[in-house]
Amino acid sequence: MKPSHLEPAQLPPAGIEGLRPEWSRLVTVPTTDSVGRTWHILDNQVEHPRITLLCVHGNPSWSYLWRTLLEYAPSDVRVIAVDQLDMGFSERTGRVRRLQTRVDDLSELTAELGIDGPVVTVAHDWGGPISLGWAIRHLDQLTGVILLNTAVSQPEGSAVPTLIRIARSPLVLAPLTVLTGGFITGALAMSKPQPAAGIRKGFHAPYQSAKRREAIGEFVKDIPLKPSHPSADALDVVAKGLDVLADVPALLLWGPRDKVFSDLYLHDLEARLPHADVHRFGGASHFVSEDADVVTPIFDWLDSNRASRTDGLVDGAVVEVSAEPAAERPAVVEMGGGKTVTFGDLRDRVDQTAVGLLKAGVEPGDRVALMIPPGVDLSVALYGCWRMGAVAVLVDAGLGPKGMSGALAAANPDHFIGVTKALVASRILGWPGRRFSVRPLGIFKRLLRVVTSLDELAEAEGVSPSLPASSDQAFLVFTSGSTGPSKGVKYTFGQAHAGRTLIIEKYKITSSDCLVAAFAPFAVYGPSMGVTSIVPDMDVTAPGTLTAVALGDAVVAGSATLVFASPAALGNVIKTSGALTEAHKGAFSNVRVLLSAGAPIRPSMLRSASDLFPNASAHTPYGMTECLPVAEISLTDIEGVSGGDGACVGEPLDGIDVQIDALDHFGIASGQLSHAPGVLGEVVVRANHARSGYERLWHTTHLASQPKGSHRTGDVGHLDAQGRLWIGGRMGDVITTAHGVVLPVRIEQAIEGLPGSDMVAVVGVGPVGTQQVVAVIQTPTVRRPALADLDHHSNARSVAGVDLAAVLLVPELPVDRRHNSKMDRPRVAAWATAALSGGRIPKL
Repeated sequence: MKPSHLEPAQLPPAGIEGLRPEWSRLVTVPTTDSVGRTWHILDNQVEHPRITLLCVHGNPSWSYLWRTLLEYAPSDVRVIAVDQLDMGFSERTGRVRRLQTRVDDLSELTAELGIDGPVVTVAHDWGGPISLGWAIRHLDQLTGVILLNTAVSQPEGSAVPTLIRIARSPLVLAPLTVLTGGFITGALAMSKPQPAAGIRKGFHAPYQSAKRREAIGEFVKDIPLKPSHPSADALDVVAKGLDVLADVPALLLWGPRDKVFSDLYLHDLEARLPHADVHRFGGASHFVSEDADVVTPIFDWLDSNRASRTDGLVDGAVVEVSAEPAAERPAVVEMGGGKTVTFGDLRDRVDQTAVGLLKAGVEPGDRVALMIPPGVDLSVALYGCWRMGAVAVLVDAGLGPKGMSGALAAANPDHFIGVTKALVASRILGWPGRRFSVRPLGIFKRLLRVVTSLDELAEAEGVSPSLPASSDQAFLVFTSGSTGPSKGVKYTFGQAHAGRTLIIEKYKITSSDCLVAAFAPFAVYGPSMGVTSIVPDMDVTAPGTLTAVALGDAVVAGSATLVFASPAALGNVIKTSGALTEAHKGAFSNVRVLLSAGAPIRPSMLRSASDLFPNASAHTPYGMTECLPVAEISLTDIEGVSGGDGACVGEPLDGIDVQIDALDHFGIASGQLSHAPGVLGEVVVRANHARSGYERLWHTTHLASQPKGSHRTGDVGHLDAQGRLWIGGRMGDVITTAHGVVLPVRIEQAIEGLPGSDMVAVVGVGPVGTQQVVAVIQTPTVRRPALADLDHHSNARSVAGVDLAAVLLVPELPVDRRHNSKMDRPRVAAWATAALSGGRIPKL
């Protein structure tokens, strides 16, 4: 069906939300179709720009899609957003314009505009192939490519998106795309929440009649679903031609909730543009530029040099099973499963597994998701992956099904090794990756679509592969999600080696030590440190399940000298310590280091735990998934310091630089970094073992790496005169009162010392700059949330050191799933605001 009606180009009507009239231009290209065609474009008309953004919309949109780029463009950046012919407010030509024609059209337009400086293409949807076709033709002036939710091919073996198949059916095509505005409405409806009414009206503005919507239907028909389609060859030329962009910087901005261009198409583009920077906006859909702020990442990306961070990388050895301990010495002991492996056997099994993985089709650089509880099997799988250069994707079951699904969608592993329970979840939830089981599965192998097992891989014969380089990626581990959406954190082998070495040197760990690892990260590092690692009988997804007897049994079994555990684990050990036997207590006296890691621990809890180990030096390190450890402090020092605002976490470890980015009155970092004592602000760290970046979160990595090579922790604190670091909370937890900034941690610790105060969250309620301080106290004796009585309020106020506007009592405060310790203060603040707004106090 050819368009039956010709209409000239026109300027948009006044009053379209977010659209400035001065941006609109009509540009006639005399050569197009040999008769001349007129385009409507948006152009901020910057003279002598340092760079021009050439923005191409897809279907069913128009140049309006790029209005925010024009609104916020720097003064030296020109933004040209086109309405493709027959779309938006450009001329209705009366001709069917296929992909190749549209690439020709765009090339003729830019020639007419006389764009002769550096150009970065920006495109969305079907505008992607068109802009890439233009880019391949204009390599002489192309300096970058930016793509948003688009595709250049249908990945092999995948089905065409259901929405496209429905839209292409003869009974639906015309009614959906031409006779009504349903195609536009449906595309906008993918966004949750939908754009405001004025924005939706703006997208519909050029398409007020069926005659003006005919090209929307033609665009849908021009998607080549078969090799015989008229545009199939042109699209194939674009897809195969992306090789010439290998040296051109590229940025992929993606909305993973898109029901048309899902992550499947993102991964296809990543394979074709392996050098591209990627940022996935977790909740965004098809119109990602409407669902998320893409403007800031785009301009930050243009300003960055996009070079990989090399500051702080080390040329250390690859992390592998230590060769120091005697072969017959136990390497890993599982108290719950009853399995033990010696260092000699572990080294052999790791080498055999590496060979087996290679023979099973796993290649160096492939991603392998591991869902195996800490113990022998995880050590074999993890070190086997590292031995042959695969990237281990470590997803904590403590994230829960939804969190694990999100993490695996972001990581997109090539392979998946798991216990049976994890394989069942993988099959049901559709997690990516070829599946490998830990044990042979018999008849369930085919049902779960399992390739083979670790046991079978270990029987493979062959030459051990070469060790990977220290600059190769070693693993991807996900944050707990307690301080925001869970993020994938990338580490190289060099960074992993540097972190391991730092721990060994700090705690003087030798092969004569034995470690009880009740904290999962140390359980997997144990074999590389050359110490026997004992995994106690506990549910690693719930640290609070560790009992004193289970810990005692583990210490007895290995005559342990080191105990590493999380605060939640130690809390339950203290509660159940009455069941300890004399044998347990005797073994505890041989422990020389007690380490609490994973979350902040109250000094009183660390003291109670330390009392169980009479000859141990108790320590707690400060760090985060992105850099662990940063600093550390002993219990003796904790009990001897005072005067700081927050919790003292000790001096930075050797080779680690800590600076403070000072806060202004509204709790915002000023960009002024300082080592000076008493300066309150965001903690910024530089270390050899800090992460290399976040997975498919280019902009998050960029913002968290300023100054270049640093890691902005998101924690707020200060250094004291002795160089010790004090942490007062998270940046999002800062309370901004009329009298200045207030940090929660110091106040919480003071109130927790009162009788009946089990755990405390201090939050701000009200507008920024005039917030009121509210204390929410977890009190086991209350059954439902309530306002504290006058005495309780007075006692809390007397120790807080600030004016408390209210004190609320709750039976339980929200903490993270992984560590059961990290307070969700933003959630508490929102609840406190609702609770104090009048009426019945809601549940927390």
